[in-house]
Amino acid sequence: MDEGPVLALQDAVVLALLADAGVAALVADRVFVEPQEDVAFPYIHLGRQDASADRIGCYTDESIIFSVECQSRPVSARVEALQLAHAVRVALDDAELALTGYTLDWCDYLTHAVSRSKDGDTYTATVAFEAAVAPAA
Repeated sequence: MDEGPVLALQDAVVLALLADAGVAALVADRVFVEPQEDVAFPYIHLGRQDASADRIGCYTDESIIFSVECQSRPVSARVEALQLAHAVRVALDDAELALTGYTLDWCDYLTHAVSRSKDGDTYTATVAFEAAVAPAA
């Protein structure tokens, strides 16, 4: 069953982050679509996903803006959150991701922001990307 381009991209992003040595050095295998409540810090999870149709001639691509959230909570939480954000950027910017049932035209880094959470202990780096996805030929 075709689950759509957003889920195909989501799966490819998680696999790419899990396979990246720079990301693994910081979070091991703690890369999630949705984190568990008792997950150890630091970790990475997917954030917002916004898709829109991009009609080009006689076919339609999906333009997908998505974020990856990097969570940190040690003494140097802001520094670690920035290190995680950089590792995510390096892993995904202009990456050649393999999507099931779709092709990735491009995946570009847009921006990132780091903020302290309301709990006062956790820092979150949100890294945003835009991707163009088309049905496989």
